[in-house]
Amino acid sequence: MPFPILSKLLGVELSEVSFTEKLIATLGGGLSILVLIAISSWVLPANAALPVITSMGASAVLLFAVPHGPLSQPWPVLLGHGLSAFIGVSCAACIPQTTLAAAVAVGLAIGAMHQFKCIHPPGGATAFAAVIGGPAVHKMGFWFVLCPVIFNAAVMVLLAVAINSVFRWRRYPAILNRSARQASPGLEGNVPSPSHEEVVSALRSLDSFVDISEEDLLRLTRILSTGSNPARAAEGAPQRP
Repeated sequence: MPFPILSKLLGVELSEVSFTEKLIATLGGGLSILVLIAISSWVLPANAALPVITSMGASAVLLFAVPHGPLSQPWPVLLGHGLSAFIGVSCAACIPQTTLAAAVAVGLAIGAMHQFKCIHPPGGATAFAAVIGGPAVHKMGFWFVLCPVIFNAAVMVLLAVAINSVFRWRRYPAILNRSARQASPGLEGNVPSPSHEEVVSALRSLDSFVDISEEDLLRLTRILSTGSNPARAAEGAPQRP
C-alpha cells in the first residue's frame, strides 16, 4: 500500500508468501469445505446445515492459510467448536429470547475458549448457529454438539493433516513441522534463544493474545539475531539492532 500510515491504521498484514503457498491454501480449503457440505447436508436439512458449514468455512481459512498459527491447532479447532456448540445449545434451551440467547452464547463462548486455551474464532459462529439454527438444530439438542459440530471439526483436522503433509514446509499440526524448521539453513549460530519461561513471561507482559507459535517466534528471533535475513544478505545492508 502506497500510504504506510493508512496501511498501519487499517491493519494491512505484513505477509509475504509465495503463489504456491496461496494456491495450496485455496485448493485445500475448497476441498475440505466440499467434504463438509456433504456431511452436514446428510445430517441436517439444508437450511439448518448452512450455519454450521459457515463456521467451518472460517476454520478452513485458518487451517489452510495459517496452518502453524496457535488458533489453527487441533485443540482449539476441536474444543473451540465443541465447547462453543455446547454453550450455544444450552443458551438456546435456557433463554427464550433468541437475540439475547445468541448474544450470551457468543460472549460465553469467547470467555470459555480463553479459559480453556482453545481460542478459535469460528467457535463464536458455531455458538451463534446453535441458537439461530432453527427447529431442526434445536430438536437435536446436545447431539448437535457431537454431530455435526465435533465430527465436522475432526474431519477438518484430518483433512488438514493429510493435505498439508504433502508439502514439507507446511506439515500440520505445527509440532510435525518443528524438526524441519529447526533444520533449516541459516538458523544455526551461537546466539542463544530465549527459554520457554522467558517467552511466557514476555507474552504475559503484553497481556494480549499473540497469534504466533512459540517455535515461529523463536525462529524469527534467531533469523534476526544471526543476520540470516535473505533480504539483508542480498542488499549487503548492515545489521540493525
